[in-house]
Amino acid sequence: MVEEAARAGAREAAVDTDDQGARQAAIDAAVSLDASQIEVSVTREGEAGSAETVTVTYHDSVAIPVVSWLFPSAIDLVASATMRQETG
Repeated sequence: MVEEAARAGAREAAVDTDDQGARQAAIDAAVSLDASQIEVSVTREGEAGSAETVTVTYHDSVAIPVVSWLFPSAIDLVASATMRQETG
């Protein structure tokens, strides 16, 4: 799910120079995840034809009964997608 969100954000960033639109596309693609736990970053290397990368981080809590003391209370799931900018 996190990887699909990164791809959706990268697709939007490839055709639009508005980083907020790419962030929103990534959040919208993560339909089963808690939107308040999602961070999206957009990195552009230049103008049209150069790469742009969208990274999505999802902060997820870990709940394992009985042995929870063996594990961290939360983990970060991270995915990135890079595409060529078509505009800019």
